[in-house]
Amino acid sequence: MPFTGDVHERVANAPVVPTGLPLVILLTGFTDAGNAVSGLIDHLEETAGPQPIVVFDNDMLLDYRARRPVVSFDQDHLTEFRPARLELSLAHDALGQPFLLLAGYEPDFAWNAFSDAVLDLATEFAVSGVSWVHSIAMPVPHTRPIGTTVSGNRRDLIVAHSVWRPRTQVPSTAGHLLEYRFSQRDDRVAGFVLLVPHYLADTEYPDAVITAAERLMAATGLVLRMDEVQESRADYLSRVEEQVHGNEELMQMVHTLERRYDAYMAGRDPEDADEGGFDERDLPSADEIAAELERYLASRPTGEEDGKRG
Repeated sequence: MPFTGDVHERVANAPVVPTGLPLVILLTGFTDAGNAVSGLIDHLEETAGPQPIVVFDNDMLLDYRARRPVVSFDQDHLTEFRPARLELSLAHDALGQPFLLLAGYEPDFAWNAFSDAVLDLATEFAVSGVSWVHSIAMPVPHTRPIGTTVSGNRRDLIVAHSVWRPRTQVPSTAGHLLEYRFSQRDDRVAGFVLLVPHYLADTEYPDAVITAAERLMAATGLVLRMDEVQESRADYLSRVEEQVHGNEELMQMVHTLERRYDAYMAGRDPEDADEGGFDERDLPSADEIAAELERYLASRPTGEEDGKRG
């Protein structure tokens, strides 16, 4: 039977929303290499002042047993229950420009009802365009800029930012469904897939957050505050470089990825970059590399975080 429930509700005393704003979509879930999406959501909560307009119903959209809410326990009693959130909010960039932000978890259920609701809201607010970001792990080096694959109907963005254009089938996300539905009705829509180094995919990678923000700014004309993420980037990369240069196997892997990346960007066959008798089987696996780097990065003192994130 078709789903007939109402998957969202309006927030009382919600701000008045001007028409014609860009809609930015950030959904966590199936894949979030480098914590690009979750990191950007957290950053925008702190810097863009999102004011909820619509709250989506967890009981209809979320599989609690797969993604359990967090509860805080203090010695002998519970102090806080933190449910997941999926909200449409009115936010503002560094220049005070307003935009709509749909941010939170990717729904587990009722994708059609969810997409119907989002499209109806986009129509109600007459959005000027839709942009969304997600990230996947790829065998690319951290010493090169994070590349993107761009989909949708924004030819200007595809030409300017899409470095990899595969013809393939992949497991879809709710973001894909939204992009497909917006494209079907000829709304301006762009999806950005960030290609994050596979050995850093399980870490909080500042470059992934920065690149996600840069692509959204290119699509919308917004100016997002990124100073704090830029500051954390230098420390993160210095620690990665220290670890890589202290391990011959890691150095060899990065150099191989660099050769392949540069060959691909130059239009050459990446396999030609491996001439010279190098055997990739001699390298540690991506999981081994990621685990070693994660242990290393997790060892930094927590006092350096200044309690920025509550």
